[in-house]
Amino acid sequence: MEVVQRVVTRPAEFFSSIPRRGNLLAPLVFALICIEISTILGGLLRLALRSEAAGGIRFEGVGRYGFGSFIADVILAPIGGAIGLFIFAAVAHLFVMLFVGDANSGYESTFRVVSYVSVTSLVNWIPIVGGLVGLYGLYLAVVGIREMHSTTTGRGALVVLLPIGVLLLLVLLFVVVAGAVVL
Repeated sequence: MEVVQRVVTRPAEFFSSIPRRGNLLAPLVFALICIEISTILGGLLRLALRSEAAGGIRFEGVGRYGFGSFIADVILAPIGGAIGLFIFAAVAHLFVMLFVGDANSGYESTFRVVSYVSVTSLVNWIPIVGGLVGLYGLYLAVVGIREMHSTTTGRGALVVLLPIGVLLLLVLLFVVVAGAVVL
């Protein structure tokens, strides 16, 4: 809980005080705990809403969200979360190398930022609030990149926001091409 509080309330202080290199286990475990808590709470919310609408919890297959899907999510979330953390950190680190240059603190620093920013997943399961807190996660990521790689806020923002912009541009391009094909 202390780490959650420090990341959320004093991100610059938090990221400047943690080691830049070394064992990745602590940040990985922190991120996976956040992801698993979010998965469990979100799944329980979906089960509760479904049971309220259907008159009781049903033990159904994967096609509809039921107890079996909930258990599958709880089991698979840490696996997918770990894979996603390493991949997202690798992509982010490519942008760190591009915008921060050779003076960067290495992949481990970027992985720590990605892992600790997953603190926002603790409330992602809450409708509307989760999305808004995701925006705060972007701020945390910019501050984390800035502090961990000893760079400027502008370069940290480029590292965090440019991949999102590229992804949005690719989605827009896909929609336009798909729309032209359909027409």
